[in-house]
Amino acid sequence: MEPPAVPTDRLDGWERVERTTERPFTAGPVSVTAGTVRYERTDRPDPRPFAFASRLRIRPETPPNAALTGLVERRARSGFRDRLADRDIGSIEIQDQRTVAVDDPEAAPAALVTYRGRCVLDDARIPIEALIAVWEAGEYLLAGGGYRLDRGADEARRELLSVICGVRPD
Repeated sequence: MEPPAVPTDRLDGWERVERTTERPFTAGPVSVTAGTVRYERTDRPDPRPFAFASRLRIRPETPPNAALTGLVERRARSGFRDRLADRDIGSIEIQDQRTVAVDDPEAAPAALVTYRGRCVLDDARIPIEALIAVWEAGEYLLAGGGYRLDRGADEARRELLSVICGVRPD
């Protein structure tokens, strides 16, 4: 399954490191398949900034609705927290929740959650901020990533938000 489109003009300095298709949820006849692409800033020190974009396919096909959107958002946030833990980011707490407009005029606004945590690297505890956005654009899209808070965080946040908001289904 193809991941959503990520604007290449916003990926200067980013390197694609992974492209996957996985089935994060199955229950009886219902399944969710995710096509995901992940990028890293290879020119930065560890832990490197990362970004991802995912397209969800729900079977049987179900049009987006309020109940389904709430379920997708909760599952996406839970899965993202697990991914952060897999990257050795602990003490993860929600910092902010808000709605943001994405660049696609046909898409609904995205529900954006900001997390803060710490990554242990060489006995140092490095503060990390991570974002995940979930929205509907005829299908469900997810985008997010994370970066260090100890230097250049404002620029890293702006850059990641630009990538997130530029993701499109086509």
